[in-house]
Amino acid sequence: MKRFVMFMTALFTFLTLAYPAAFAGKYDLKSITPEVNRALKGRQARYAQLQDMKRSGLVGENNKGFTASLKGDPAAETIVAAENRDRRVIYQALVDQNSLGPSGMMDVQRVFAEVQREKAAPGEKIQGPSGSWETK
Repeated sequence: MKRFVMFMTALFTFLTLAYPAAFAGKYDLKSITPEVNRALKGRQARYAQLQDMKRSGLVGENNKGFTASLKGDPAAETIVAAENRDRRVIYQALVDQNSLGPSGMMDVQRVFAEVQREKAAPGEKIQGPSGSWETK
């Protein structure tokens, strides 16, 4: 678990450095609060199941940095709701810990949506900036 938390912190640091236009400096998770730790553990616990649902077309990555249930499958909707709750906790921590201000959440969401689109595997559903869904 410690490795996962370190990985996620490094990932967030990398993402903020990789997209300097989105952020006016170096931002990262300065503190892994208990709430953030729970969110990271939750994401880790459902990772394989979420990936399977993405590959099968039940779930896609939307243009707001969150997952979306695409076919109304109850199991997918449950996973999507939990994943999005945890992502929201992490995004809010980035905004709060880096004093990003009122537009900070939108910036974080936009950057993470771009990252998710780029790292999506061929055949997965992604939503472009315009709102249209496509298969990568």
